[in-house]
Amino acid sequence: MKVGRAEDIAEENPRVLQGPGKSIALFRVGGDFFAIDDMCPHAGASLSGGPVEEGIVTCPWHYWRFRLKDGAWADNPKIKIGCYPVTVQNGDVFVDVSNPKHDAGAGKPACG
Repeated sequence: MKVGRAEDIAEENPRVLQGPGKSIALFRVGGDFFAIDDMCPHAGASLSGGPVEEGIVTCPWHYWRFRLKDGAWADNPKIKIGCYPVTVQNGDVFVDVSNPKHDAGAGKPACG
């Protein structure tokens, strides 16, 4: 799914996309793009409304923290939310919402 031009997506302003049956939050951090499920599994808050520090978004309601690179809960990485591969081609940003990833293996980001 094409979501826009890279130069139009600001670091301080995550976007919420409508994926198949769910909302997906698109973040830009340090020039890299990451897409994760927008809903916190704890109480349903929108993660796109939370602050991002060091590659981790914090839920604005109850402070659950999720890694942008793989959707893992930072305090218990066995719990994960969906994350989606993001690519940039000729300045256009694409998010593959067809199949959420949960583990990239070998320390590589699953999404982004």
